[in-house]
Amino acid sequence: MEAMTEWHYHTPSGSNGTTSEENLAELVGSGNLKADTFVWKTGMTEWQPAGKVLPQLFAITQSPPPPPLPPSLGRRSHEIDFTIMGESMQMVEIELDPNETVIAEAGSMNYMEDGIAFETKMGDGSTPDTGFMGKLMQVGKRALTGESLFMTHFTNRSGAKKSVAFASPYPGTIIPVDLSQIGGEMLCQRDAFLCAAMGTKVDMAFNKKLGAGFFGGEGFILQRLSGDGMAFVHAGGMVIRKELKGEKLLVDTGCLVGFTKTINYDIQRAGNLKSMIFGGEGLFLATLQGHGTVWLQSLPFGRMAARIVGAGGGRQEQGGVVGGLSSIFSE
Repeated sequence: MEAMTEWHYHTPSGSNGTTSEENLAELVGSGNLKADTFVWKTGMTEWQPAGKVLPQLFAITQSPPPPPLPPSLGRRSHEIDFTIMGESMQMVEIELDPNETVIAEAGSMNYMEDGIAFETKMGDGSTPDTGFMGKLMQVGKRALTGESLFMTHFTNRSGAKKSVAFASPYPGTIIPVDLSQIGGEMLCQRDAFLCAAMGTKVDMAFNKKLGAGFFGGEGFILQRLSGDGMAFVHAGGMVIRKELKGEKLLVDTGCLVGFTKTINYDIQRAGNLKSMIFGGEGLFLATLQGHGTVWLQSLPFGRMAARIVGAGGGRQEQGGVVGGLSSIFSE
């Protein structure tokens, strides 16, 4: 069997990524591999722009990248290298230099090499000067999102490079996001965060519209990831990246993974009364409008779980507090 070709690419934040040739098109589609990204594989004498050595992947003109963070803010996140492994059930391997740290949700670690120490802490460590009460407030916010009250910090205590890997909790895709290239912040579903470079702030963000809270399902309480390093979020199924330029996008609330801070998020009715009850798309849809990036998932975990439950005689769909009314009418 012919060995799979591996490509190495260099991100603008200074991190290095590795992927198989089969995943290149997906990286281009998600915006993580651009025409001016330097790539290299075995047999090449030097790093070359991806647009030069892989022109077939850039047949469609891509939109310009979002503005980077202002230089005056300085870099606060650790620079980490990573490799995304797998296809439909992915994991990410993080390579840490001595004294570098990556933070992760409790229970997401898959394996780690000898020399890496881990510690469970209150908070993400982005504000080390915060007192006990400040950390207690962070724990309280995490409790509202339904996540674990603590986060795990993995630090390379050895004198050489060491690796630690994290896996998605269900079949899907891991999305690497360079926060410094999207304005320093993104909002995501409360269970989407997987891990990030030390220095990334993981906070809670309430939606400003009460309507989105009562009828938007998971969209009321969001997670805010802010910083200037790499963050990794996971999604169910395939990931679709949309670049909005002022237009409005209507999305099933469960299919939304995350979006940049320049996007306005709200909900609206899904058509007339007949369509809302018998259309099968839920009573309300999420609306996203503005100039920025939106990440969508093809298979939300709630939808997959509902199909499994349905096979056993029960039915439950994702899509908000009143999203299950259509099931009542269909019985």
